Amino acid sequence: MNLATSHPGAPVSRMPNEGKPASSPLIPLRMIRVKHIIVALLLSVFFFFVFCFIALHAYIAWVLSNPTVAPLYSNPYQAKGLAYEDISFPAKDGSRMMEGWYIPSKGATKTIVFSHGYGANREESWVPMYDLAHYAHSLRFNVVMFDYGFASKTDRDIATGGKKESQQLLGAIEFAKEQGADQIVVWGFSMGAGTALQAGLVTKDVDAMILDSTFLLEPDTLYHNIKQNINLPRQPSLEIMEMLFPVLNGTGLNQIPYSKVKSEDYPFPVLFMHGTKDDKAPYPIAEELAANQSNPYSDSWIVEDSHHELLFREHPREYLRRVSAFLGNVQLAQISGSQGNPTASK
Repeated sequence: MNLATSHPGAPVSRMPNEGKPASSPLIPLRMIRVKHIIVALLLSVFFFFVFCFIALHAYIAWVLSNPTVAPLYSNPYQAKGLAYEDISFPAKDGSRMMEGWYIPSKGATKTIVFSHGYGANREESWVPMYDLAHYAHSLRFNVVMFDYGFASKTDRDIATGGKKESQQLLGAIEFAKEQGADQIVVWGFSMGAGTALQAGLVTKDVDAMILDSTFLLEPDTLYHNIKQNINLPRQPSLEIMEMLFPVLNGTGLNQIPYSKVKSEDYPFPVLFMHGTKDDKAPYPIAEELAANQSNPYSDSWIVEDSHHELLFREHPREYLRRVSAFLGNVQLAQISGSQGNPTASK
């Protein structure tokens, strides 16, 4: 026995990795780091898309609040040979000065106040407004044409779906009264018609309204118009828009009294005119509004296959016949002070 090489208690052999740091814990650590990186990347992508989604809605809300409006190209005299006056008057709440035209009719004490639509000014050429102003003047009405704040070229304001605009319209009605009008008819188009209905909730100075293609800003019509341009999901798009509007234009949808308007039975006669192919304001809104009216001189004309604010262009003779019959009944009602049966043909 070779005692020189014999060491009691000493290991005879060892594993190849014995005495070296174990490498197996490094694998889970690497996996954890990779998982963290993946989660961080996924969260970054998620929040990026959320940001883009909200930014898209913010852009839509900003565009809706700041419509592009063409400049004035003419005036009543150039367009129709009508003598007119440049006028300015304050909004009812005193928030701003309004600018417009007053077309007097000699000896007349009746006045029509035109309420133009969204994205337009007092000319609203596609209606066409000058033709209707000339027609109103031929019926011996004074005429008021003015720009809402969002159409002003000297002191532009944001569009608020009727919140501010109703105060501006009330200012125009007050101006007509100051000129001696004892009968005031508001003739509104699109959002100008919806604005007229909002103003009608708080004034006793209106004797009648003619409303063409009534647009009332509410969640349903807002989403309907958004979807015409981009196919966004109803939820959560409406919630995001409702959140953004107060930030971008100071007006929440809950500040627009659309529920009150949709249930109101107005004390004055209203003529609703609407096309079944209106792609901006679905015609059942006009039908619902008309159904609420109990005034015997109120009426509605739902026109098959007609489009938004194009009823006069598409059916000029019938359009003017309806308006003329309605105004005639309003005049008879005021003269007699009676609320008898209407005589207008249906």
